[in-house]
Amino acid sequence: MSEFYELSLSQTMEGLASGKFTSEEITKSYLDRIESVDHHINSFVTVDIEGAMTQARDADRKRAGGDTGSLLGAPLGLKDLLATKNLRTTCSSKMLQDFVPPYDAHVVTKLKEAGAVIIGKTNMDEFAMGSSTESSYMGPTKNPWDLSKIPGGSSGGSAAAVAADLCAASLGSDTGGSIRQPASCCGVVGLKPTYGRVSRFGMVAFASSLDQIGPITKTVKDSALLMNVIAGHDPMDSTSAPELAEDYTKCLEKGVEGLSIGVPKEYFIEGADSEVTALVQNCIDTLTKEGAIIKEVSLPHTKYAVPTYYVLAPAEASSNLARYDGVRYGFRSSNDDNLESMYDNTRKEGFGPEVKRRIMLGTYALSAGYYDAYYLKAQKVRTLIRMDFLKAFEEVSALIAPTMPTTAFSVGEKSDNPLQMYLSDILTINVNLAGIPGISIPCGISSAGLPVGAQIITNFFEESMGLRVANTLESALGLTMLRPSI
Repeated sequence: MSEFYELSLSQTMEGLASGKFTSEEITKSYLDRIESVDHHINSFVTVDIEGAMTQARDADRKRAGGDTGSLLGAPLGLKDLLATKNLRTTCSSKMLQDFVPPYDAHVVTKLKEAGAVIIGKTNMDEFAMGSSTESSYMGPTKNPWDLSKIPGGSSGGSAAAVAADLCAASLGSDTGGSIRQPASCCGVVGLKPTYGRVSRFGMVAFASSLDQIGPITKTVKDSALLMNVIAGHDPMDSTSAPELAEDYTKCLEKGVEGLSIGVPKEYFIEGADSEVTALVQNCIDTLTKEGAIIKEVSLPHTKYAVPTYYVLAPAEASSNLARYDGVRYGFRSSNDDNLESMYDNTRKEGFGPEVKRRIMLGTYALSAGYYDAYYLKAQKVRTLIRMDFLKAFEEVSALIAPTMPTTAFSVGEKSDNPLQMYLSDILTINVNLAGIPGISIPCGISSAGLPVGAQIITNFFEESMGLRVANTLESALGLTMLRPSI
């Protein structure tokens, strides 16, 4: 039998249901694994040992009493921007390093109602602003496949934790690729749902019109299991969609026979790693063998995605992060001779360089005389990008493309070049601007021993279609649960 921590979420639930092991046993297995391995990776910001073991024992008692919660006893991690009652939530920032929320985020409530065990909170780029998890005040996370490489970002801690078998699955957030990009870097599955499909209540906001919570898992089926729990309308979130959620596991075995799948020509860009392109092309060939009809499509406004995103996202961040002023909660500078100096010094000392950079960019874009030239124009381009996708989906049921143009780059390689760092998300940002779902799955290993991801993109609220195509590929490629040697 595999070590308990090597099991997928679905295997974990099957084992717990059949009595092969208890939640206490599997939770301890993960906690021991974290203790022995995570000092190399730094994927967790907070590990709740006592709380996790208490939750696990409680889950075992409930199961003995006939409870059949869909995640009863499953040990999970949470990105550290999801509010957890009585458990520190830092956003990997000095600004919130000691903040303990008085309530749970909606998705956390849903996980607890389903019986999940919350092991701890995972590392991230500060306030989710980054593509490498290097901007974390808690120190960078390393890629378990190669400790000299980044794990992606901003949900790098969640992806690294799942890849290194430090939790059965995790939740991340995706504003411009922050679930899919680290999933690609770490060889795991990452699903960004339709905007509004999963409640954002209790998630610390970066860019409110772009942020979306989603699962990071070992298999496609595991993502479907988590979506079954976290998806659905929430009256506490004004942007939560009224559409009814569905059973996402029912679509997995339908295959792709007769499905029309598009290949966006703009996503196979000049300068992309040739191995990445070849492995994604192998995915396309595999889908053809499985009966899909492949069509080339065009998304002509793709080239405007990065500048559009880096006007809109910082503008929203500038507004959202205005609340961190040292008055109500969070870090407060001791250099506070008067109110104005307290404001200035709190923000100067509490935020890291990348967060300050984006606040300044956003404030500039929203300032008098520049709003129309930058923010308003970017919103118009965003509409054009969305229309590109809608037109493509008139012809095809899904799109397939690389998740990233390269494999994971070296720690520190792009730290001094923000523009190069921003270009890491060039193939994921469009999905967030449009608000549609995308899922990244492993599609191979490069000659350097690093994972490569392919992303499946579908129309609004068609997560089931994306999961269906992804599951077909996962099975056909035989790349289920790739595992680093750490």
